[in-house]
Order: sequence, then C-alpha cells, then structure tokens
Amino acid sequence: MTTITGSNGQFSSSFLDAVNGTSGSGGTSGSGSASGTGSATSLQNNFLQLLVAQMNNQDPLNPMDNSQVTSQLAQISTVSGLNQLNTTLSSITGQINSSQNLQAAGLVGKGVLVPGSTVGVTGGQATPFGVQLPAAADTVTVDIVSPSGATVRTLHEGALAAGPQVLTWDGKDNNGVTVADGSYTVKVSATANGQNVGPTALNYQVVSSVVTGANGAPSLNLGTGGVVSLSSVQEIL
Repeated sequence: MTTITGSNGQFSSSFLDAVNGTSGSGGTSGSGSASGTGSATSLQNNFLQLLVAQMNNQDPLNPMDNSQVTSQLAQISTVSGLNQLNTTLSSITGQINSSQNLQAAGLVGKGVLVPGSTVGVTGGQATPFGVQLPAAADTVTVDIVSPSGATVRTLHEGALAAGPQVLTWDGKDNNGVTVADGSYTVKVSATANGQNVGPTALNYQVVSSVVTGANGAPSLNLGTGGVVSLSSVQEIL
C-alpha cells in the first residue's frame, strides 16, 4: 500500500477534518463544512482528492505508518455506510406510513374505544364504553356520574381479564328510571387482591376521517372527540 505523508514528513491533517472544512495545511477554510455534509458520493470524491494531494506531496525520506491511512479509510467507509443506512431507513419509514394510512382509511365510519371517561345517552340509549386493565382484576366497579356530579348508577362488573374490555349501560339509574339525554362521566375502580390495578376508562367515538401529520404518520379524526393516534385505539366495534 502506498505510504502517504505531508511535505514536512508528517500527516498534515486527518482526511475527515479536511472533508469537514479544515484545509490540508492545518488551517480552516472559509467555506466551513459544506462538503462534509454532502452525500456519500461527495464524501468519497473529497477523500480521493485529498488522497491524491497527499501522495503528490509526500516525503519519501520520512514515510508515515500505513496503519494511519488505513484508519482514515475506515472512517470514510463508516461515514458513507451511515449515509446509506439513513437513506434506507427513510425509505422504510415512508413505506410503513403508507401502509398505516391504508389501514387507517378502513376505520372511517367505524366505532372505536379510545381513552376517555364519557358516555353519551340519546333517546334513552347509552353508547358503549370500556376499561383498559393492565392486569387481571377480581373486582371492577363503574360509577356513572351525571353532569351535576351525582352518581346515577353503579355497575358491578365482577372479575375481568387484563386488556381492553367492552362494557355497556342500559341508560337507567339505580332505581330503574331512564336518565335524561346528555353526556355522563364514567369512573372506574378495579382491584386485584385488594390492590388497585390502575384501570383506564375508554369511551366510544366514531372515526370521521384520517389525518396525515407532518411526519407522514396517520391520525384519526374523531369529530368532537378530537384527533388521536392509531395507537390510542384500544378496541374496534
């Protein structure tokens, strides 16, 4: 392998420093790191130009250890590989986002359960709701609270397995009387062996449309329920 040195018998500067804007004589170029931030091809071209310059100015009487040149070659290869990897990952991310957009489009018009603590009553009929349990519970209790803050119904659901669980309410209070139309609040408690398992209430929403964010990832427009990510959907009804 050809030995490469500077005109004074020493390696004038690392190739990567030169690519990033440092001149071969040890000074700093006025253009900064413009060429250093280019593509992998640009980096390789800059390296070859510096390599030829070093070979033209080497001192044959004071050669440099070839291992240092090998180290420079390895660094250039690493930078080139990282640029190619970033390009590949960007392409894969775009394909994933396209696939998710197609999947999300299939949810338009369908009901989903997402984190939330409301249940609506229209014409005496209550919308479905649910609970997300991080662990199995031996006792699950649901309180339905009116807009005024009064508990109108308490549901004893018993033992439920871990994961999202769909629950229903007949729209009646504890006395069997149908409640007035409106939006009610759901309060869920769940325990296992007397310990709280940390339940999350889920409310029912209908997907109105799909919204694509700046990063290309899709979100679901739930109308009055706002915009949520696909990962927020716990159950499709």
